[in-house]
Amino acid sequence: MTQYAFHLDGGKCTGCKTCQVACKETYKLPVSNLYRKVYNYQGGSWKPTEAGHYVPDGVFGYFVSLACNHCSSPACVANCPTGAMQKDEETGIVWTDHDVCIGCKTCETACPYGAPTYGEEEGYMLKCDMCRGEVAAGGKPICVTGCPMRALDFGTREEMIEKYGEGDVEVEPLPADTTGPNLILTPHRDAQKSGSGTGSVVNLEEELQRFPGRYSLGARGLRGA
Repeated sequence: MTQYAFHLDGGKCTGCKTCQVACKETYKLPVSNLYRKVYNYQGGSWKPTEAGHYVPDGVFGYFVSLACNHCSSPACVANCPTGAMQKDEETGIVWTDHDVCIGCKTCETACPYGAPTYGEEEGYMLKCDMCRGEVAAGGKPICVTGCPMRALDFGTREEMIEKYGEGDVEVEPLPADTTGPNLILTPHRDAQKSGSGTGSVVNLEEELQRFPGRYSLGARGLRGA
């Protein structure tokens, strides 16, 4: 089976959210059902000098652009009671059969990355399907082609590893790897290890206002509530 994967270069991502907007506009998504989200993780402080100035004390910050990771062992597929969440045997893409989905939100609870969301108007679960129509036609996902910094890339997992190396997906604010995410992440130089970070998601208030009760940040990092 071919397994497609995303690559994210944390050193190139500027947090502009063009990937998020391109996806939203292409699929006409409400803000409560974004398929890709960009998180700003920062830490450190400022300390005064004897001269009365303030200087940075361990200040750092970086961005993580996150969509469904189309995991090798997807928790959403394993826990879906109706079989609506499926993993394509030819591409490895995880997608939702809306004819079978009952909108029970079990997948949303199971996913450590909070990828599936409930569509209030549709009555079923929504999530990134890696633009599988575009991919089937020989193209790439909209978020990848839309990124002005080329921080995102797409291909088979083998291609992405050959091109960028193994990477490390266990960086804050992401959780520890328990599902085999097909995200090859080249960490930002200041990236901190999952579960041992000293910073926080500084746009968390913005996300919580959009998605009340959906996200929490704890020892496991960012996940659906």
